[in-house]
Amino acid sequence: MSESRVRRAEIAIEQTHVNRVYVRLAELRAQAEDMRARGYELGLGAQREAVFEQASMLYERDMMVFHANQTLQTLDAEYEGLVFGRLDHADSETVYVGRLGVRDAEFNNLVTDWRAPAAAAFYQATAEEPMNVVRRRVIRCSGQSVLDIDDDVLMPESVPDSMNVVGEGALMAALGRSRGDTMRDIVATIQKEQDEVIRAPWRGVTEITGGPGTGKTAVALHRAAYLLYRYRRQLGGAGVLVVGPSGVFTNYISRVLPSMGETNVELRSLGQVLDGIDATRHDPAPLAAIKGSLRMRKVLGKAMRDTPPDAPADMKIVYRGEVLRLDAKELDKVRRKVHGNGAPPNRSRVRAAETLLEALADKAESYAKADGREIDRAQLITDLGERIDFHRFLVVWWPVLYPAQVLRWLGDERRLARAGRGVLTAEEVSLLAASLRDRGRDRKWTVADVALLDELRVLLGPPPKRRRGRRSAAEQPRDGNRRPDHYDEYSHVVVDESQDLSPMQWRMVGRRGKYASWTVVGDPVQSSWPDPAEAASARDQAFGVSTARRRYTLRTNYRNSAEIFDLAARVVAGHAKSDELPRAVRTTGVVPQVRHVEAGAFETATQVAAKELLDAVEGTVGVICAMDRVDEVRRWVAGQGDERLKVVGSLDSKGLEYDAVVLVEPTELIEESLTGRRVLYVALTRATQQLTVLASDEAWLAPA
Repeated sequence: MSESRVRRAEIAIEQTHVNRVYVRLAELRAQAEDMRARGYELGLGAQREAVFEQASMLYERDMMVFHANQTLQTLDAEYEGLVFGRLDHADSETVYVGRLGVRDAEFNNLVTDWRAPAAAAFYQATAEEPMNVVRRRVIRCSGQSVLDIDDDVLMPESVPDSMNVVGEGALMAALGRSRGDTMRDIVATIQKEQDEVIRAPWRGVTEITGGPGTGKTAVALHRAAYLLYRYRRQLGGAGVLVVGPSGVFTNYISRVLPSMGETNVELRSLGQVLDGIDATRHDPAPLAAIKGSLRMRKVLGKAMRDTPPDAPADMKIVYRGEVLRLDAKELDKVRRKVHGNGAPPNRSRVRAAETLLEALADKAESYAKADGREIDRAQLITDLGERIDFHRFLVVWWPVLYPAQVLRWLGDERRLARAGRGVLTAEEVSLLAASLRDRGRDRKWTVADVALLDELRVLLGPPPKRRRGRRSAAEQPRDGNRRPDHYDEYSHVVVDESQDLSPMQWRMVGRRGKYASWTVVGDPVQSSWPDPAEAASARDQAFGVSTARRRYTLRTNYRNSAEIFDLAARVVAGHAKSDELPRAVRTTGVVPQVRHVEAGAFETATQVAAKELLDAVEGTVGVICAMDRVDEVRRWVAGQGDERLKVVGSLDSKGLEYDAVVLVEPTELIEESLTGRRVLYVALTRATQQLTVLASDEAWLAPA
């Protein structure tokens, strides 16, 4: 029988099994819909029952509907090939591997979840250690149709005469596929070194390092899915937080976990970690370095204790015909005394009132002593404490403070200079004040501002809660998935592109993982933060009680062709040791194009290069430029009218990948960052197939 006929016959065999799986899925879906309908019927019945029975029936209704909806959500996920693998063992057992586990009506296993121990051999078995696997088959599907298969024989001596072996190069075929707008999962092509990281113990801190294209992000996301499957009881209730470098990045990875049936995971960019804020703008590198430094803790602490701009400068109150007055100096003394207690200001109003009354009593006693009189100090404090004019003064003199309000105060250069005395230089004060002036009103907050706002949130303490009327059990909100604002009880935290987090950002993320285990993904060679030691110290503090530490290094670049990565490695050679750079395993024969462009000709050159690459590849084309050029470059290519074309700034390109890339003026990328060529290295490694660089000089080509 010819090879093509054998392949068709084997595909037909796998199609029969896949059909059986989807028939069973339809049955399970019908059962879940029936359960949900019965839950709603139970809820209607509760409305007719006595009040004391309503709460119990509504709870039962909620649980039934919740579990039914979770099942439907899992079954309705857009799986690109639910079944993707098969293991034929030496003992004749056959195991199909897929995105979720499926059993038939008699509880026989139709598909084994890729995260289950029984599926581990699909990723871990090798010819040297076959783990009793004779044949490992990769099954490639589109929807419910089997398109192709690819086999590895791990125990040649055990292959029976009836077993057919077909195909080759499953991984390389997958690597050559075109990219879309969102990241795909890699469950069908996970490699052994990646699988070891995915299945590492969940407690403590797991660090994943590796160069561009090594699959760090995909491994971290698959690890989150694995941990939720394997340790659902320990991790599922509190949830998992994934923090990425940008909103562009979190949108890019947004489909990976849902495609594996995991929805109890929250994705946030660094500009979204603080509830109520969605920052996308980036500060220039020197300004971001100031805002990200731990020095800002002292600055913010001093700013918080300063007198509010609108607070009265003196206090006058009449008591029994006598005017009691506290001047600015005396009021400042009272304020310092209250802050000396160490409690957050928003929890210190009672303390402020007591200290203010004591100061007024001292003043009254001094007046009485000068006149040879005596006063009842306790009575005076009681009387003044009940006066409406005293409380009106207190409200404006010791107001409820909000993070955005206090940070905007620092747009006043004189106020910032007081808060930054001995901490910031005069130049830094001027630069920082200018950036915070009117920030949050006319202009949006930047990504670096978010960590400062979160620090102030903790320093100030929560504002007083508004009183609300009590509601009956039937009226209580029942959104079990909604977490309170500033939730800090995540069971597991994943941080991607961790090498770029500033110390202040590590403090912000650390607050969300007070009780968590961690997966931390990064590459020191790609770092854009200028003080790694300070960031490392803040990172270690963020991990808190998570003492167990394990580190994995991924060394194979699956994304870039060798031709593209050779150029990137040349640019960063002076900033990285040879063992810090990964090895690209794929060659295409297509060498990157480097085109000289005159200063005034970049618009036309960009349009031409983008059009060429759109014609050359099936998937996405990225145009990468300096951050302050993004809007301009978007206008240049707006006429292309192709949804596959994306324009991103250098910082927002982190973690992304495209079939082809146009890189505009590499020297600008070097100049805009405090880490220079490291940012350019990132941009050069986003392309999987083709790369065109438009440059006005060749200085960027030589390693510094």
